[in-house]
Amino acid sequence: MQDDNNISNFKADNQNIVKNKELNILEALIPVVILMGLLAYNIFFVDGQEWLGTYTNQLILLMGGLVAMIDGLFNKVSLNIMIKEVWENLKSVFVPILILFLVGALAGTWLISGVIPAMVYYGLQVLSPEIFLPASVVIAAVISIATGSSWTTSATVGIALVGIGSALGIHPGMIAGAVISGAYFGDKMSPLSDTTNLAPAMAGTDLFTHIRYMTITTVPTIIITLIVFTVISMNIDTNGNANISSLLSTIDNTFNISPWLFLVPGIVIALILAKTKPLIALGAGVVLAAIFAFIFQPEILNNLSESKFEAILNSIMTDTSIVTENEKLNDLFSAGGMKGMLWTIYLILCAMVFGGIMDAIGALAKITQALLSVATTIFGLFTSTVISCLGLNTIASDQYLAIVIPGKMFKKAYEDRGLAPENLSRTLEDSGTVTSVLIPWNTCGAYQSGVLGVGVGEYFVYAIFNWLSPFTTLLFAAFRIKIKMLTQK
Repeated sequence: MQDDNNISNFKADNQNIVKNKELNILEALIPVVILMGLLAYNIFFVDGQEWLGTYTNQLILLMGGLVAMIDGLFNKVSLNIMIKEVWENLKSVFVPILILFLVGALAGTWLISGVIPAMVYYGLQVLSPEIFLPASVVIAAVISIATGSSWTTSATVGIALVGIGSALGIHPGMIAGAVISGAYFGDKMSPLSDTTNLAPAMAGTDLFTHIRYMTITTVPTIIITLIVFTVISMNIDTNGNANISSLLSTIDNTFNISPWLFLVPGIVIALILAKTKPLIALGAGVVLAAIFAFIFQPEILNNLSESKFEAILNSIMTDTSIVTENEKLNDLFSAGGMKGMLWTIYLILCAMVFGGIMDAIGALAKITQALLSVATTIFGLFTSTVISCLGLNTIASDQYLAIVIPGKMFKKAYEDRGLAPENLSRTLEDSGTVTSVLIPWNTCGAYQSGVLGVGVGEYFVYAIFNWLSPFTTLLFAAFRIKIKMLTQK
């Protein structure tokens, strides 16, 4: 979820699905095939970043956009229309980009103020490896239900849980997968979430009918997720227990640890629960952490710079590293500030360029129509919806488009099959909302990997709730389990 209701309202009310009769399905797929081919080549044959430098994925997305633009020009789409659609896409991610900058500043100031070290210090004493992963799912789920935001959950408790788990010797991909699983369960089920409000609006049902109907597939999925993480936790080989006393001593010697430091995240969460704008809530977290750094960590500030004020500014804007006698903690106690978010922001901007051009030339509508045309059965309709949501998360790089476009395109087809609209709204969430985080160049995948410091490839397998949800909804459709019809005989 991107944390501003105005974004979803814009998408729901103003998103025009561009149709182009000149474009056929093969032409619509050309940019997609080239994009997927280049990305696959980069991942499997060139070891990620070495081919075109640091910004390889961003350049590949722009190449895909260039191919789509040429495709559009050959099919009588003016350059002005493409530019306009790209601009609309870029405007839609303005607030998320500001949030990303603030999250970078938050990570830096929470580090030098001692907030993150305090979370790790106390968390190490409470959470053991045997319960850590399922506990992380539950903690993230509770926070996300309360806030309605997977993004806020990751930026607060998510960062802390990755730090605590890493200190316990648990693989960061496992921890990030557990956090994301819980966060997206909460995001999906919370009435405060904008995607949870957007899906029923597109399908033509009401919010609480939608949430009740989602429990049919969502509850079994989260139960399976918890069981799997419990089994993993009971069998992982960690060296955390033996090192806890040493880690605690190092943290205590480096920082001034106090329960008062929890006031900072507590106030931020309280502001979010009070429905304060995310930019204001996160900005308040940065300012409060800066004040607490002056009060609790003067020695840290003196070690980082000749001026305490300069040390604070550096933590907000650029890289900050606090050296301790423990190498594992040195990796943990470093932050990139706003500068550390630039790679993610560039990825989002390039993805919006590609998605905007694909929408402008009518390719997104053409691909969705092709899927709709082969949906001759009820199961085929559900399958086409899932594939459409997954495809749009991949191609358009935006979870709102992955809900809005299939919602509008498939609504009448569900009605014609006699299916209640909550079938569509649930499928949109099961396959659109939760899978966005599994695509590295999607706004959600880029955000989560940037904030948690764990690549999508590292947490993909462990984001069990997210990739299992589409399979669950298809399983229920295949066996006609709790498929509500418009008229009951």
